Amino acid sequence: MARHSAPRFSLLKQFLVAIVAIFAISTVALLIKRAPSTPCGHHSDAGVKRFEPSPSPLAFMKSKRVLLVSHDLSLSASGPLLLMELAFLLRSVGAEVCWITNQKLSETDEVIYSLENRMLHRGVQILSAKGQEAISRALKADLLVLNTVMAGEWLDDVLKENVPHVLPKVLWWIHEMQGHYFRLEYVKHLPLVAAAMTDSQATAEYWKTGTRDYLRIKMPDTYVVQQGNSKDLMEIAEDNVAKRVLREHVRESLGIRDEDLLFAMINSVLHGKGQDLFLQSFYESLQLIVQKKLRVPSMHAVIVGSDMTAQPKFESRLRDFVRLNKIQDRVHFVNKTLTVAPYLAAIDVLVQNSQAQGECFGRIIIEAMAFQLPVLGTAAGGTTEIVANGLTGLLHPTGKEGVTPLAENMVTLATNVHRRLTLGKRGYWKVKEMFLERHMAHRIAKVLKEVLQKAKSHPKL
Repeated sequence: MARHSAPRFSLLKQFLVAIVAIFAISTVALLIKRAPSTPCGHHSDAGVKRFEPSPSPLAFMKSKRVLLVSHDLSLSASGPLLLMELAFLLRSVGAEVCWITNQKLSETDEVIYSLENRMLHRGVQILSAKGQEAISRALKADLLVLNTVMAGEWLDDVLKENVPHVLPKVLWWIHEMQGHYFRLEYVKHLPLVAAAMTDSQATAEYWKTGTRDYLRIKMPDTYVVQQGNSKDLMEIAEDNVAKRVLREHVRESLGIRDEDLLFAMINSVLHGKGQDLFLQSFYESLQLIVQKKLRVPSMHAVIVGSDMTAQPKFESRLRDFVRLNKIQDRVHFVNKTLTVAPYLAAIDVLVQNSQAQGECFGRIIIEAMAFQLPVLGTAAGGTTEIVANGLTGLLHPTGKEGVTPLAENMVTLATNVHRRLTLGKRGYWKVKEMFLERHMAHRIAKVLKEVLQKAKSHPKL
């Protein structure tokens, strides 16, 4: 069978030990860099320029009451994690933030406990989805953010007759790009909210067309806010010592040598994410190398995001494919995890193989680019708004038509080290220009100002 990862928490414990060592080294280096140049016993600030941090573009949210409503709280989709990041940004400027999870069905209590404690630690209040307190907070809030299409169910289920009083201050954050979400029971209130927000232009156009053609309703004012990498992730991505330690640790745990070439998909294992087609492409790339008698490093593939309890049939198919094609020593499966940085430090190429309409945005893409990794992605959805084909990565078609092009792109990067490194460096500089936390903060600040202004001018509020 294909190699499985060690238990997630034991791995994380080892990562923490590694990080402690990293920070110890970094602290010594920092102390050396900051060592005073004045003689002992003399203190002088003469000529020293003090740089004050620039104020946050979200500073106007200080003391504002914000209610965040998420359909669920899980690792299966990026929506809840993005909403958590917004919660932390708002808390950092002094906003009063409350969180409601409408459903807690898709993950174990262990995951929910971990995520909720992370929020509580940052000052985010956790409320029950139902009850008078939820209604009271919604009515008193300055801003209410519905996260994902299905969060709309909460409005009628909980607020009932109070829905009209809340809609003028609702920002609806939509992450989905699947047709089965075009259902009135989810989005019947969508035309009446203050605004909608998506992560890409592709998603905005998809919803504008879909609501018009299938539901005969009109989208509210819709804003595109592309995401940005957190400061924590960027610190690791730009710390060569940290990356080296993490790379060595992960590769050792997988049985992969430093000189081996590692392609990875880092997504929840789902049919729509295309892990099955990725493995077909990987197998075909190995055959191409043999047929063409190419000299390349030993190639491996890793799928990070495994969860046999969530998609047992699909995951079994993946493992059966690996076994039948006798590539167990080349393919590795790792359980889903919140900690993606170690794997980004360990791999050489990220593959984003989402199918159908593609990704709404593809957060893992900008995270990989921060680590100077080239991206092989499908030419669909938000991926095309991030990956510049031939400049920061290579794109291929969705579906079976994309299997051979992806295999060929794998071979291209395996045989051309210079191109692989160049694509990665260009991706890094694109992140620095467009996809940092401060860029996202500026983009979302403009939207929140608009929503607050609309709510303030509404006659019923």
